[in-house]
Amino acid sequence: MTGKDAEHALVEQWRDILSLHARTQCELDRALHGHGLCASDFEVLDVLAEGAAADGGCTYRVQEISERVHLSQSALSRLIGRLEKDGLVCRAMCEEDRRGVRVALTAKGRALHGEVRPVQRAVLGRMLAESD
Repeated sequence: MTGKDAEHALVEQWRDILSLHARTQCELDRALHGHGLCASDFEVLDVLAEGAAADGGCTYRVQEISERVHLSQSALSRLIGRLEKDGLVCRAMCEEDRRGVRVALTAKGRALHGEVRPVQRAVLGRMLAESD
């Protein structure tokens, strides 16, 4: 394979990844819409639920969540505000750093996450299996 062919293959592989991501994101949004969530909402709930499963009552700083869900801190803050308004998460000031904010799932958030998790996982399984 020539250098130009290898470069073309690399670019095509990248475009395939972007295409798969876009299609999967759309499918997730469509599937989760009936539950009042979008894919980003679910990702935040999922990160919080994973932490809660590990230690029973985990909270994350907003900055820690943004590193896991790949949203800017301002976009994430707005999203968390919506989730809080819907009673799915609660926010509290950080004990160790009064400038920071910690976020945790509420009982309602845990219940919704448990209900929607199989839907999200089914979409991921289907979309990623199609890509093989």
